[in-house]
Amino acid sequence: METQEKIIEKKSKQAVETVIHIKGLKKSFGSKEVLKNINLDVKRGENVVILGKSGTGKSVTIQCIVGMLLPDGGEVSVFGEEVAELKEKELKELRTKIGFLFQSGALYDSMTVRENLEFPLTRVLKLKDQSEIDQRVEEVLDNVGLSDAIDKMPSDLSGGMRKRVGLARTLIVKPEIMLYDEPTTGLDPVTSREISELILEMQKKYKTTSIIITHDMECASITADRIVVMNDGEYIAEGSYEKLKSSKEQFVRSFFN
Repeated sequence: METQEKIIEKKSKQAVETVIHIKGLKKSFGSKEVLKNINLDVKRGENVVILGKSGTGKSVTIQCIVGMLLPDGGEVSVFGEEVAELKEKELKELRTKIGFLFQSGALYDSMTVRENLEFPLTRVLKLKDQSEIDQRVEEVLDNVGLSDAIDKMPSDLSGGMRKRVGLARTLIVKPEIMLYDEPTTGLDPVTSREISELILEMQKKYKTTSIIITHDMECASITADRIVVMNDGEYIAEGSYEKLKSSKEQFVRSFFN
């Protein structure tokens, strides 16, 4: 039997476990150096927001995390595994633990909400028990407040509702890591706030570790445990919303004005 000290030690290790480790990450496209020297550790259960101007490579970082892009230099480790060294089967297994919410929500227009949510359960998790599938679909839709939309088509939904269904579809496989790429883009301020609050709520409920790329400062203030600021291919500052808001660096402060 484990002693009380061992249990406490194990819990404290879990509390500070680094699930994403990025060191000296470099990525170029042709002669354009997009990532010059990216260093970032994300702890289990943490919400990290990445701020930066459009076209500065914020999304490239998370594409390297899931192995969609290979780095030109440096290392990217997820759950202690070097992503670039994984074979295709291992990469697929890793991706089942990572949820990726694109700007568009990326729903299948020809499928109902129910079918959109069933798709990752049957294709990714290979579930066959219809009662378990139904239960998971209903539970996750209830969590994002859209139980009534289960048999609707994406074209019948507002932008905010589509974003919620996209989030539900990502969460339904119970990922350990969530990667959000501009989750509130194209939404009105009220809906943006609702989605930001939902991201925070779902992080607590599903105990996910999240990276959120955004230029929506309200989203950052609601969701972030920590913010990193990107400029010219590097992270130039990090800290809490309040700390960065009063930074001596003009570029960092410019996001908060």
